[in-house]
Amino acid sequence: MAHVPAERCLAIIELLADGARAVPLGEIAERLTLPKSGAHRLLATLVDLGWAEKDPDTNFYRLTMRLAVLGQQFYVATGIPDICQPILDRFAQQCREFARLAVVDGHSLVWVAHAQGASGGLMYQPSLTSNTVPLFATASGKAWLATLSSEEAMRFVMKNGGLKDAGRYGPGVIRSVEALLRELKATARRGYGLAFNEAEFGVTAVAAAIRANGSGSALGTVSIAGPSARITERRAHELAPIVLRTAVELSNLWPLRVGDGKSRRRQEGQATGRSRRVLADAEAKRG
Repeated sequence: MAHVPAERCLAIIELLADGARAVPLGEIAERLTLPKSGAHRLLATLVDLGWAEKDPDTNFYRLTMRLAVLGQQFYVATGIPDICQPILDRFAQQCREFARLAVVDGHSLVWVAHAQGASGGLMYQPSLTSNTVPLFATASGKAWLATLSSEEAMRFVMKNGGLKDAGRYGPGVIRSVEALLRELKATARRGYGLAFNEAEFGVTAVAAAIRANGSGSALGTVSIAGPSARITERRAHELAPIVLRTAVELSNLWPLRVGDGKSRRRQEGQATGRSRRVLADAEAKRG
């Protein structure tokens, strides 16, 4: 059974979270195809519940920090900071590039952690403002989509807006469904995703899917990205084995979200201990 008011409140929260800016009532109503009176009632509810606030000077609406606080609490509870971040840090140092971890969230892929491995010279920092991964324009998106059937992959792409925003990305970005399907087949064959001048001009990325038990459904992706002047096509393929090994390592230590509380805490504690030993061994070798 659909709960329309709840769905529309969540749509407002997502809209206000995009860019973290204050938005006038008229724009909210227009973008969500709502009557102003209905949008006003929903916003009043969000304000009363502490999820949003109204600027007294402009009458624009913005989110409070409540969503950010809850998000941070949830992120810590997943175990990703303790278990995955040390591996991501080491991975970035090995590649000497910018590393990212993304997790599957329904029909989307969301970046949740990163590490900078470049220490000088050309240093890549992502310019994309949203944490939601553009599926057709990134190595991470293609690495995940390639683990799905063609039908499911295209359904997820369409749920995320399709290819209509291709003009926002780099000159190498895929611009047709046929080209995307061909690229996903090539990605599945090689086992990792590639992006050359796609999400951003002058940037190359390599990504691999993190799969449950190493070969099951995809849990997320791990990737590296850097200036195309340094990560040439040849260099991208040379870095791919490191990306794939890191994906396997993350799949073996992935924080568990199932089972009773005691079992889950015990399993997460064991995984945390393993990740710390891995990090300690790496530090000892470097030292």
